Amino acid sequence: MISHGFTDEKVIQDFPLRGKSVYLHVRRRRWYDKATGETFSYTYDDLTSEGTKLTPEFVAFLKEED
Repeated sequence: MISHGFTDEKVIQDFPLRGKSVYLHVRRRRWYDKATGETFSYTYDDLTSEGTKLTPEFVAFLKEED
């Protein structure tokens, strides 16, 4: 596998921090598999840690395939 660039950037507005807007710019890395000739990016199936929560919308965004 070799790095094959990034997916398109997605901008997520998060909850304000100390009264200031927070914008997350997220891009996932794409990979090229020499053996199969396919380009792919990994999905994020388990995004929670003990004691934390993510909104369903944010989890859906992160799982979205490009």
